[in-house]
Amino acid sequence: MHASASQGLKIVIVGGFGVGKTTMVRAVSEIRPLDTEATMTQVSVGVDDLAGAPGKSTTTVAFDFGRITIDAEHVLYLFGAPGQERFWFLWDRLFTGALGAIVLVDQRRIADSWYAIDRLEHQRTPFIVACNNFGESYRPAEVREALDLDPHVPLIDCDARHRDSCKQVLITLVEYLYTPENVR
Repeated sequence: MHASASQGLKIVIVGGFGVGKTTMVRAVSEIRPLDTEATMTQVSVGVDDLAGAPGKSTTTVAFDFGRITIDAEHVLYLFGAPGQERFWFLWDRLFTGALGAIVLVDQRRIADSWYAIDRLEHQRTPFIVACNNFGESYRPAEVREALDLDPHVPLIDCDARHRDSCKQVLITLVEYLYTPENVR
């Protein structure tokens, strides 16, 4: 780790409730991530839809934060956004100053990703889409069509529990950001 890095690069990870954003930050961060996980209580019944995330007992209530050192001068700062609609007011603030974003998708609940894509497009924040593998076969053409993604937006498979898979997602994002049409 380099405490004296001069270039902090902000990456935001967004997506629906229970798609694996906190898991991704935890898997890839070189530091112990800061998270704002809180135990879900009876108060969330009827507010948070657990149908697509059976067994989920905690939720992010602000954001997750992790860090990855690229070299002596460059550090990636990862911000995982909360997925529930009641916390969406935080997203535009999290997007401010972001180099780019990862939209993490559970392909069994694709509609949960529409808001994230809409907000990123509204903010003009470049993004890629990563389908978190929940044991379903990866169907990129169906996901691309369902999300109405532009053909140039990268769409990849990942497993948010595994560091190497998360690193590949980040590499794909950085490569995408530095293609000539995306350099700001």
